[in-house]
Amino acid sequence: MQRMKWETLLCPNRWGSTPQKVESLDETRTHFQRDYDRLIFSSPFRRLQNKTQVFPLPGSVFVHNRLTHSLEVASVGRSLGNNIVKVIREKEGNIHNHLIEEIPTIVSTACLAHDMGNPPFGHSGEDAIRTFFKEHAHKLQAQVCETEWTDLIRFEGNANALRLLTQKLEGRREGGFRLSKAILATILKYPYPSSVTDRKKFGYFQSEQETFIDIATSTGLVATDATKNIYARHPLVYLVEAADDICYQIMDIEDAHKLSILSHEFVMELFLGFFDKELEASRIKQIEETLTEVTDKNEQIAFLRALVIGKLVGECTEAFRNSYEAIMRGEKVSALADQLSPVASKAMGKIAKTAVAQVYSYRSVVEIEIAGFKIMGTLLDALTDAINNPEKTLSKKIFSIVPAQYNLKEGSYYQRYMSMLDFVSGMTDVYALEFYRTIQGISIPGIPH
Repeated sequence: MQRMKWETLLCPNRWGSTPQKVESLDETRTHFQRDYDRLIFSSPFRRLQNKTQVFPLPGSVFVHNRLTHSLEVASVGRSLGNNIVKVIREKEGNIHNHLIEEIPTIVSTACLAHDMGNPPFGHSGEDAIRTFFKEHAHKLQAQVCETEWTDLIRFEGNANALRLLTQKLEGRREGGFRLSKAILATILKYPYPSSVTDRKKFGYFQSEQETFIDIATSTGLVATDATKNIYARHPLVYLVEAADDICYQIMDIEDAHKLSILSHEFVMELFLGFFDKELEASRIKQIEETLTEVTDKNEQIAFLRALVIGKLVGECTEAFRNSYEAIMRGEKVSALADQLSPVASKAMGKIAKTAVAQVYSYRSVVEIEIAGFKIMGTLLDALTDAINNPEKTLSKKIFSIVPAQYNLKEGSYYQRYMSMLDFVSGMTDVYALEFYRTIQGISIPGIPH
């Protein structure tokens, strides 16, 4: 049975550049820490601050956006990475690889990048892109091949993240962000193409197939179906997924409390539900004593939220330990957050049901989804028309205000449509709205609206 090895899984070589000497741990910044910093200082990462997570961008109450969510996921991912270093040394014995100590940085860096491919307006933006191409199949489908069309009608933020991080834009250098292949492999939550239609999501577009194969080969991922380019996950993907699962479930509930969508008493009950009343009686007593001392309601919820996240990090660590050999062999393994103890699993299930029934269906959340759907559809319609009718006066004017790194006028239709999606998916919510107003003739510079 083939088994993945940490010697290749932690491949430090950068995508798009020649292999370099890997720094020792006594350097000011290690190889993977440079990757972390490269993302933090990048424009696409900064733009996440103006992209919707769940609730509309903040008014008087500051709720999560894609940026704050990504930073929190990276924090949880680092904690999981620290725990897993100990698990690996326990399981592998006397492993001689100093890069093992870099796993917390690799995981936290991948966590920073995990949402960078998402378009504006949350999941509504993804739905709008898919819907646009499906509804315009009669005009556009014949312009591309079958696998390319599947990319368009199944547009996926996960696949778009890999594209964003690795592609060469006009006027930019080869390799995109030039991240280490270990980190690129760690963001590949779904290591197979859009043509694998029996699975809900996928990890890369046809345009990145060679990139994906190189990353998978360099890091030694197990091919579970080589004919369809389906590979097993990199083991550290499970940690990124767990960090994301923990944060979005718990933090959405905290945001709903801040916005008074959920009552204080109800959220207290949800969070206290993670602790076993019999086995953790002394812990619960300590918690209650702290809650008596802390009277600020938001601070009470923040205190409980921190305890719950700590508890879930511990349980996901145990799940990874228990599934370690299966993960290293590339076998199908449930998400770590689906392997919680009965008490935590029940509590997480209640939170998930609450989020669907009372949070994600809340009026302001639905309103931003409707607006995003309309805005994205209008932008795609205008840009697609320009691509198909470049000689029109309006098309030329639209091309003139699209940044130069997005080439909408050359290449195959697939290449131009993907460049269009690079442009649109990279927009912030605010910029998408401004571009929409311009396209619709609603906003004219110098004229109040």
